[in-house]
Amino acid sequence: MNWYVVYTKPKWEKKVAEQLKNSGIECYCPLITQVRQWSDRKKKVEVPLFNSYVFVQLAESERNSVFQSVGAVRYLFWLGKPAVVRDEEISIIKKWLDTSDCIDVTVGGYQIGDSIQLESGPFVAQKAVIQEMTNTHYVLVLESLGCVLKMKIK
Repeated sequence: MNWYVVYTKPKWEKKVAEQLKNSGIECYCPLITQVRQWSDRKKKVEVPLFNSYVFVQLAESERNSVFQSVGAVRYLFWLGKPAVVRDEEISIIKKWLDTSDCIDVTVGGYQIGDSIQLESGPFVAQKAVIQEMTNTHYVLVLESLGCVLKMKIK
């Protein structure tokens, strides 16, 4: 059984994942904890790592059963076929989210558009392209995973 990427309505990732689990479909919605500030308070909230994406593991013949969930819109396609995510890639994401400490990433002497290879952390040996650099974070495009990674600077 393959892992597929389901595109959801905006802000429906957790709802879709819950509906899929209730219907017996293996799914994974990676969540991260962020501190959000309102005018009167700060609060820790869990938000999806990938906006509008939920990973589902099912057989090719069962792909249409995902659309019984209200917020599921369509599958993500790659080269004309539904995008398949390898088990190792899901494991890397889970491992990365399970680590308690933040990964130190130093970008020195690089410029936007440079291609680098990550040397530590769960994404070790992955090639990435620097998309954005600020004083607070780096945005890296992981070509092999087909995703954008935003890393905060400690």
